[in-house]
Amino acid sequence: MKHFTDRVAAITGAGSGMGRSLALALAREGCHLALADRNAATLTETAKLARAAAPDRIGAPLTVTTCVLDVADREAMYAWADATVAAHGRVNLVFNNAGVALSSTIEGMEYADLEWIVGINFWGVVHGTKAFLPHLKAAGEGHIVNTSSVFGLFAQPGMSGYNATKYAVRGFTEALREELDLMRCGVSATCVHPGGIRTNIAQASRIAKNMVGFMIEDEQQGKDDFEKFFITSADDAARTILDGVRRNRRRVLIGRDARAADWLARSLPAAYQALVVWQTRRMRRIAQRHARGHALENEA
Repeated sequence: MKHFTDRVAAITGAGSGMGRSLALALAREGCHLALADRNAATLTETAKLARAAAPDRIGAPLTVTTCVLDVADREAMYAWADATVAAHGRVNLVFNNAGVALSSTIEGMEYADLEWIVGINFWGVVHGTKAFLPHLKAAGEGHIVNTSSVFGLFAQPGMSGYNATKYAVRGFTEALREELDLMRCGVSATCVHPGGIRTNIAQASRIAKNMVGFMIEDEQQGKDDFEKFFITSADDAARTILDGVRRNRRRVLIGRDARAADWLARSLPAAYQALVVWQTRRMRRIAQRHARGHALENEA
């Protein structure tokens, strides 16, 4: 798909972050939008910004529809897919972008938290893919973009739930792309691996109490330290993703951190784990020193 003018794109997680940036970038190219998010207020704001970003076109205004949606809800996702085609006439692009983060040890992880993250990060991608794929094939031209992560390339202690979902998205999407290639149905797929993107995912993440004293000194410090690794803007990420769609890339790496992680995992497919453990221990000692320093300041 070389251009997006007059195409129809469905985007989950459109209320903020990469989802919003994708919506605005596509709107500027004259792409009609079906936007979904759990947060009604931020979703409405994205729709407003998208309409304002669209080029002036006499007689053919940009069509933007919204749906407050939990991607883990299979029936709701299928209903949204049908409603999108009913409102727009067709759909050409699907961005399964919605995602959440969870930090916990495996030993201390609650099953409820694991089910929560799997429901959104993995099942949300499955639901979006299966609900929209027949519509994409009917349109004769389509592309599915599924968001994995740099943590779909290498593992990290304390992130097993997140790792599991993002590795699953990677495997699912790569198999999907192979099947679509065999079908020659006009539909393709791309797996996206963002590194640290400046969004609110860190502050909105769940951090289990078992992480305190194991890898972090307190929950807010853990979120703040995680956020320090966010080096790429959501707008830059959106541009990279859309360029990947135009080039029909199988995999899109976003940010120099993602490219470095990919290189490390390819070069040291098993040995990289020891490097991660060494770096984590080093960072934990730094966090502990900072915590002790803050405690002494408070006592003074």
